[in-house]
Amino acid sequence: MGVLATNWPALNPIITLSAVPVAIQGNCLMPRFMVSTKPWKRSMILSLTWIMFPFLDSVPIAAMRQLPNTSGECLVESSTFVERHHQRSSTNPWFLLMHIAFRYFPLFLVFSLSACNASSDRVSQRQGGRLQVVSTVSPITNIIYNIAGDRIALSGIVPEGVNSHTFEPLPSDAVKLSNADLIFMNGLHLEQPTLRLAAANVKEGAEIILLAEQTIAPHEYIYDFSFPKEAGNPNPHLWTNPIYALKYAEIIRDTLVVHDLDNADYYRANYEEFAGRIQALDEAIQLTTASIPAENRKLLTYHDSFAYFAPRYGYSVLGAIQPADFSEPSAQEVAALIEQLRAERVLAIFGSEVFPSPVLDQIGREAGVSFVDTLRDDDLPGVPGDPEHSYIGLMVEDLKVMARALGGDPRLMEDVEVGNVPDT
Repeated sequence: MGVLATNWPALNPIITLSAVPVAIQGNCLMPRFMVSTKPWKRSMILSLTWIMFPFLDSVPIAAMRQLPNTSGECLVESSTFVERHHQRSSTNPWFLLMHIAFRYFPLFLVFSLSACNASSDRVSQRQGGRLQVVSTVSPITNIIYNIAGDRIALSGIVPEGVNSHTFEPLPSDAVKLSNADLIFMNGLHLEQPTLRLAAANVKEGAEIILLAEQTIAPHEYIYDFSFPKEAGNPNPHLWTNPIYALKYAEIIRDTLVVHDLDNADYYRANYEEFAGRIQALDEAIQLTTASIPAENRKLLTYHDSFAYFAPRYGYSVLGAIQPADFSEPSAQEVAALIEQLRAERVLAIFGSEVFPSPVLDQIGREAGVSFVDTLRDDDLPGVPGDPEHSYIGLMVEDLKVMARALGGDPRLMEDVEVGNVPDT
């Protein structure tokens, strides 16, 4: 045990001459209340001092050798008593145990209170024990809701009708992300600003889940006009393929089960119901597509959102009007598109609810094709609370729009259940 490099009156910076009265008798220094103390009492005081003030470690022997006795004279022979007392105290198991307890109890108390406060904060943040879950675009938020219902506290931070590619999260979103237990994102570089903010603020034990990367392998990534390979950003719109959306739901279910076993059966049951509805949706899309003449199954959209949808259902994607930098196409690009539309004999071009563009109307007029501006990729139809305000409702509405514009029968989509699983 170390010895403090200080003199007896100021062994501790907290306990100084101003705090402890000191008696000075010749060269003898000691606390005044010990001047007339009997030896056995002095021994008890020294023991308690050593136990209760562990920061002293030990009383400097040099100072203790000058402790006065009851007659007021310095006890030269007291050095033997002090050293013997110090040795006995520092080797006695009981003294050592008490010394260690007093040494580490304050730290133990601080850490215990901190842990309790942190635990209390986490409980309060989980809103009555529910997992705090944050997502990005509305189709993903809705798929999560279909699996979890109100068993979680769910927040989607990308507002509907906003370009998710260029969305910049708000300071309030940083708070949501920092409190989240789970953060679900599409991935494939769709929400880079949000991903960076989440990574910088995520709390210990929280998880960020990139759904697209867990759904398809890199060799299945699609690159196109809006998402050229040289830019390194694959097309991220996997959810327009309902089978990929179901894979999203499976990942969401499994993640929730791991983090919330109490509601595991609920999540699994909702997934099974959702899977049944996705299967019905998939069959209805195939049936509706079959009603469209094969030569009309060509898609030219403003934004490349249907790259993963088209191969499954037999459509050809001619391209997209919006360049990779999300600007308007140049005059040369517009002229090339008009020529392509005429050559391909396309019936309609499709705009977007999220990307309104006056150039589309111009292209449609000059090419002699219909311009339809109600196709959606991440803006759910209706308003919150409407039965069709759902991921499945989004896909049903898109197929109706396509069928009407391309010569098919939109009524074939009407029997699909569009409501959310927890609400029905």
